[in-house]
Amino acid sequence: MDDKEKYEMEFVIQASPSLIYQYISTPSGLSEWFADNVNSRGELFTFIWDGSEEQAKLLSKKSGERIKFRWLSDDEDGAAYYFEIRIQVDEITKDVSLMITDFAEEDEIDEGKMLWENQISSLKQVLGSR
Repeated sequence: MDDKEKYEMEFVIQASPSLIYQYISTPSGLSEWFADNVNSRGELFTFIWDGSEEQAKLLSKKSGERIKFRWLSDDEDGAAYYFEIRIQVDEITKDVSLMITDFAEEDEIDEGKMLWENQISSLKQVLGSR
């Protein structure tokens, strides 16, 4: 398997960090924008899109700040890949950004970024943000 490369993205979101955190850290919140349905059993989250399922393990979370997952398919390969959604608030302007860290194979990075742009666009719609 090819090595995946890390990439990061930033999205400015006009919503309170506590509200955003509900949407990135709970199965019901994630179901609103990230997948068609999300279930969790402890640290195991099941994401469902159009009948296909992907499972991810919750690696860490910090209340109100970030959540980090690893897809089980990456876990089985013994790879250290993950995806993290982090809320960042600018100290001075109080602007709220969502920082995405993810991994993809070199020829799939643009596709991965496009997917995140679509997902975050859905999240903004749910939040009523521009």
